[in-house]
Amino acid sequence: MRLGELTYPNNPKIHDDRKVIKITSLKITEQQYKFFLPGHKADRFFEGNNIIIRRQNSVHDPLKHFGLYILSRYAHFPLSSKLWLTSSGRIPTRSFFMNRIQKFFDSSVAGQSMHAGGATHLTEQGVAPAIIQAIGCWATDTFQIYI
Repeated sequence: MRLGELTYPNNPKIHDDRKVIKITSLKITEQQYKFFLPGHKADRFFEGNNIIIRRQNSVHDPLKHFGLYILSRYAHFPLSSKLWLTSSGRIPTRSFFMNRIQKFFDSSVAGQSMHAGGATHLTEQGVAPAIIQAIGCWATDTFQIYI
């Protein structure tokens, strides 16, 4: 997934509710959670994709942290149809996310560097370049510059 698929653009004039991830698409099990991504820029046929996040045996287990988010989200905004919300009940914007990421990383880290960092991480895990290209929706082999 890309940052643009989790957030709204900063410009309200180009917000598109058809691309918003709905809470009704969420399924949680003991081993994973998944949701439906209705559309994105690499989805040429507008079919959408199921995003699956699996439990990991680590301090940074995404299922644990997502569970805490969902409990809070349902407690504060039980009637909202959107999956991802800020504490004010709004869909986060790109600048909302980037302002928070800058609290943890220096100013050299941006949305695109996280994309490149993902390619590097997958390479370190032994994932084949063709798979990295598909996962990252890289249209060309440009990602190889980063790995």
